[in-house]
Amino acid sequence: MTNKSSCLVSAIFSVLLVQLLFSPSSSLQPLAFDDSSVYETFLQCLESYLSPHDQISNLVFTSTNSSYTSVLQAYKRNARFNSDLKPLIIVTPTSIPHVQYAVLCTRRIGYRLRIRSGGHDFEGLSYVSDSPFFLIDMSNLRSIEVNIETNSAWVQSGAILGEVYYAIWEKSKVHGFPAGVCPTVAVGGHFSGGGYGNMMRKFGLSVDHIVDAQIVDANGDLLDRKSMGEGLFWAIRGGGGASFGIVISYKIELVEVPETVTVFQVESNPDEGLADFVYRWQVVAPTTSNDLFMRLHFSHPITTQLEVSIQALYLGKADDVVSLLSKDFPELGLKRQDCTEMSWIESVLWYASLNYRSSPKVLLDSDTNSAKRKSDFVVNPVSREGLGDILKRVAGQLQFSMAFSPHGGEMSEIPASSSPFPHRAGNLYKIEYVGNWNEAGEKAERAVMTQLRRMYSFMAPLVSKNPRRAYLNYRDLDIGKMSHGKGYRSYEEGKVYGMKYFHGNFDRLVKVKTEVDPANFFRDEQSIPTLPMKL
Repeated sequence: MTNKSSCLVSAIFSVLLVQLLFSPSSSLQPLAFDDSSVYETFLQCLESYLSPHDQISNLVFTSTNSSYTSVLQAYKRNARFNSDLKPLIIVTPTSIPHVQYAVLCTRRIGYRLRIRSGGHDFEGLSYVSDSPFFLIDMSNLRSIEVNIETNSAWVQSGAILGEVYYAIWEKSKVHGFPAGVCPTVAVGGHFSGGGYGNMMRKFGLSVDHIVDAQIVDANGDLLDRKSMGEGLFWAIRGGGGASFGIVISYKIELVEVPETVTVFQVESNPDEGLADFVYRWQVVAPTTSNDLFMRLHFSHPITTQLEVSIQALYLGKADDVVSLLSKDFPELGLKRQDCTEMSWIESVLWYASLNYRSSPKVLLDSDTNSAKRKSDFVVNPVSREGLGDILKRVAGQLQFSMAFSPHGGEMSEIPASSSPFPHRAGNLYKIEYVGNWNEAGEKAERAVMTQLRRMYSFMAPLVSKNPRRAYLNYRDLDIGKMSHGKGYRSYEEGKVYGMKYFHGNFDRLVKVKTEVDPANFFRDEQSIPTLPMKL
């Protein structure tokens, strides 16, 4: 046998051994303990690692602890999942070693692990499960270190975007970062899923500005970009960090923003040809100046008729954007009085529907409601007739809205393979199907879900195909999920949703997953699967 063949057999044997030890039928799966026994076993394991100075009672919570409910609810942003199976144990690390020890001890006693940064997962996969599990809550790991001299910042996963923006603003009024418009979303999920934002046509996504990271892998090792290797570093910038380990922090590259930016919101007159108006937006928004981001929004508030509006950010002065759109989009009829000039940090407040004249400290607040999202990408212009049909469908619904976010600009310049996020050149815009509700109970949820799914089905002929694509951060179990009975390991099941989220990057993600977590310790209903073994 050659050395090469010997190495191959050895590698296959090692992977098989690991999969045997940690497979769903393994003896290292949850033992028949009651909750108190599990807790005691976990504590004993942690104590073997922790120093006497660590206060375990402040780090680990079970349902018998008086603080358990408040800790669980603190970052449970989606009220849809308040009645679901709750974690047996919640770990709230305050240091990186705490994360490492929690991974080792969870794995040692054979339980599943969920990782929660900000709790905005639209399917609750960061804090609910259909089988017993432990939860690591990263909310205490939220430090932000901004270095204007190097145009960079280290940001921990538990920090929310509002805190990131605020920290940058405290150091510089002409620096920013391209990320989401919801200030309460945490870095851990947002960055690892791609990181959409209203400066993406100018600068790309959040992941396009990540230059280093720290992650704790399934062996409890802390790795940076150099030690994790370029494969894993590539994977956690858009492929969903929770499939590969626990991302502790990201090093981001800041971008320069002008001292003055301009925002405007213009509503279309429903009596003046909405379909024609939307068609013109579809032509202009992905092709106009990279400095301009115009999001189109459809909604039907209960008390009014259908509303079609454009919400925009222009990285420059008002006179310039008015002049630009008088040529590119005269149908919009934008006037100087429609525009408001402000600083970039004020635009963050404005886009989040906050009072932009208030202190940026409001970015540090949080929110909770019930929510569901679905997504699509449009690669060919929708006809006027098709847009008219969409408007008629939305006008008949009261429970949801739609938002169209234009691509083009820098999004078309960055190769689809540069990160796991594949929706680059060739995509005109992303569609977000938005369902939010505050009423409790299954009836309210069912009403929203039904309308969202019907609209999604109706849109099938008008959007991307083979596969119909989706955005990972609008997590959607309707498009496919792993079976618990197969240990969340099936490559074929994973490929169903994986191709929709990652398209041509899916198999590369599977390869990385197989290399760094062959036992599939980090897994959920839509995680990246490992490669099936072939002997």
